[in-house]
Amino acid sequence: MDWTDDGIVLAVRRLGEAGIVASLFTRSHGRHPGMVPGGAGRANRAALQPGNLVQASWRARLPEQLGTYRLELAEAHSAKALDDAGCLAALTSACALCEALLPERQPHAPLFDALSALLVSLTAPSWPSVYVHWELALLRGLGYGLDLSACAATGTTTDLIYVSPKSARAVSAQAGQPHAHKLLPLPAFLLGKSEGDPTDIAAGLTLTGYFIERHLLQQRHIAMPPARLRLVDRLRSSSTISGLEIEGTS
Repeated sequence: MDWTDDGIVLAVRRLGEAGIVASLFTRSHGRHPGMVPGGAGRANRAALQPGNLVQASWRARLPEQLGTYRLELAEAHSAKALDDAGCLAALTSACALCEALLPERQPHAPLFDALSALLVSLTAPSWPSVYVHWELALLRGLGYGLDLSACAATGTTTDLIYVSPKSARAVSAQAGQPHAHKLLPLPAFLLGKSEGDPTDIAAGLTLTGYFIERHLLQQRHIAMPPARLRLVDRLRSSSTISGLEIEGTS
């Protein structure tokens, strides 16, 4: 059995002296592992970096076997992110979340496209807001999307500034005021009403981090990936948002 597909490198681990097992997020075959013979050598080193887009040819005798990959580098996203520690942290965080949360060998083409768009966006100044939108897409793609279209209590579509941690639905300022201490902030950029300043980005990461932990990580009895914690720490330690608390840091 064999197939060829576009894939994004999520993680690699050594197998023996020269082999590598690569975990790819492929467009049509989902998160899929495979052995790369000689992958530890110089010829494959450039391609086997998390975040890189590759053309992957997989072959095995039976579909349930590990199989082997032959990879050709298509887009070196990791190299483009090396000059910016924040972009690199976002890239590794996204790959780590996919590796931890995506079911193996189940297609998720919309999530593949969303991750591809995020990786392309890392060369633009707006990448932090794109990253938060990507985490929302991850939740949505795995069946836990947030409903930010209208107030859960009144149905109004205006003045939405909270999200209910129980229903994952937006709440208006008026309806949420008596319970504000129990609600999560809804940053305006997630509604398309601003560009997303550092304070909003922090609030967005708090929001997505809460639901990723509640609905995805806790069900699997795993902790938030260290790469995502490092991204949050980097944003928190920047001078513009120093001192803000972001969910998912421990």
